[in-house]
Amino acid sequence: MTEEKKSNEKNAGQILLEELEPNTGQKARGFKGFWLSIRIPILAVFSGLVLSAILIILTSEDVYAGFGAGLGPGFRAVWNVVVDSYGALFAGSLGSPAQIVSALQSGDGLAIRRAFNPFLESLVASTPYIFAGLAVALGFRSGLFNIGVEGQLFLGAIFSAFVGYSITGVPAIIHIPLALLAGALGGAIWGFIPGWLKAKTGGHEVINTIMMNYIAFRLSEWLLTGPMKRPDSYNPISPTISENAMLYRFFQDPIRFHAGFFIALAVAWAAYWFLFKTKWGFNFRSVGANPNAARYAGMNITTTTVLAMALSGALAGLAGANEVLGVNHNLALAFSSGYGFDSIALALLGNSHPLGVVLASLLFGTLRNGATKMMVVTGIPIDIISVLQAVILMFIAAPAIIRTIYRLRKPKDEEEDSTLQSFGG
Repeated sequence: MTEEKKSNEKNAGQILLEELEPNTGQKARGFKGFWLSIRIPILAVFSGLVLSAILIILTSEDVYAGFGAGLGPGFRAVWNVVVDSYGALFAGSLGSPAQIVSALQSGDGLAIRRAFNPFLESLVASTPYIFAGLAVALGFRSGLFNIGVEGQLFLGAIFSAFVGYSITGVPAIIHIPLALLAGALGGAIWGFIPGWLKAKTGGHEVINTIMMNYIAFRLSEWLLTGPMKRPDSYNPISPTISENAMLYRFFQDPIRFHAGFFIALAVAWAAYWFLFKTKWGFNFRSVGANPNAARYAGMNITTTTVLAMALSGALAGLAGANEVLGVNHNLALAFSSGYGFDSIALALLGNSHPLGVVLASLLFGTLRNGATKMMVVTGIPIDIISVLQAVILMFIAAPAIIRTIYRLRKPKDEEEDSTLQSFGG
């Protein structure tokens, strides 16, 4: 072995350790270090709520009518519209405290379930977010920008729906895992293709995954109007899956809370264990942090890239399988309302860490579920929630804005673990 090669390997090892391992000062900071790592996301969420409140005020007719009657009535109208809007938002997503207390005092099981249903429905809405957010986060950790989660989600739904309705007479203990694995396989195939193209031809994964999204959309349309169309329906919808393929629901209808939520938490833990406790996870993070150093250290960049995109696609496929097996029990056109695209914001908000992704998913699921009641009660457009999510994403992607607004000093030893920066060069 030449002296130059030994020197390269030594430098590669030093670079990898600097990129992946926190320094001693960071480990010793304790609570201060924890706060420094979460303050930007927390302030981003708070700032998003404030800006959304301003938007609600500016678009409220009651506010203009109040100021037309005087300064006092105007400020009262501002207060009322913000309190009513956010009150309806959180009541629709977490439940009304008064209704919960009343139901618990009555001892009526049905009333209790209905009182807690908004909270349980928020968990239902959060579940596909967890899977999809983990898919993007794993890609980010590996230095890949997977924009194809939406298409991979569709392929996972197609595969799991087909296994769900075409196989009969199989017990649930076999049928459910089989359908989930089919969904993961569908997403993995759709992730493998752009991963292979990047590794072998240098084709950028952003362009390829975007194109794969459109292919997935058109493929689902063809299947639902042809081979997978329900025979007794004029609508583009698949047959209902077998009862043995449905994820277990803990309560009777209309409460839809199902076992998929706990499966998502288990997958999040598995993703954390894989990324931070295994050799393959170390390879993924090494390639994502510094591919040149990883190559000098002897890591196979091609295999790692292809495998990372396939695993990312498998996680996205599980999101689609979850919706088919746990919520809809069939596959219809446009069954996903943007989970794959929202997952990019989730991964950024969660700092590409499985725990952070879970917490961000719970936030977005809660906002998504409560937005409907906010619109019904106050007439505030549901698009306000989309604006809120976009503002939060903007602040996360550009933390300097938050530091400027709140006059935060950047600590000397604080590293901006911004995923976006890793794609700049």
